[in-house]
Amino acid sequence: MSSHLTHVPAPDGVFPATAYTHVVLGTGRFVAISGQLALDEDGKLVGAGDPAAQARQVFTNLGRCLAAAGAGFDDVVKLTYFVTDIRNLAAVREVRGDFLDPARLPASSAVQVGALVGPEFLMEIEAYAIVPEDGR
Repeated sequence: MSSHLTHVPAPDGVFPATAYTHVVLGTGRFVAISGQLALDEDGKLVGAGDPAAQARQVFTNLGRCLAAAGAGFDDVVKLTYFVTDIRNLAAVREVRGDFLDPARLPASSAVQVGALVGPEFLMEIEAYAIVPEDGR
């Protein structure tokens, strides 16, 4: 089966991406996943003060949300990272490698923000995906 997504890591005249893909396009159903926080299924914070633990919980939550839409991480075309300290992005990228294929990274943006919904949260990550029309 051929992929429903096309990754263009280095469009003509654009410096090649190293930790993301510049352009991802596809055909299918569009899925938007709201920003996820490091909360477990009981609404309790996971990983107080630990960016890697919070990132793992956030990606776990993203995976559960994607599954609810009939999607998976292979269908993600865009991630947006909101971090309270840009230095935490290294931990996010390391954990991301356990969930996404590094050869097929989605487009992404990272923004350092002054605050999230609570001071205990170090990051929030949202995702966009495209799921094949014919299912899996």
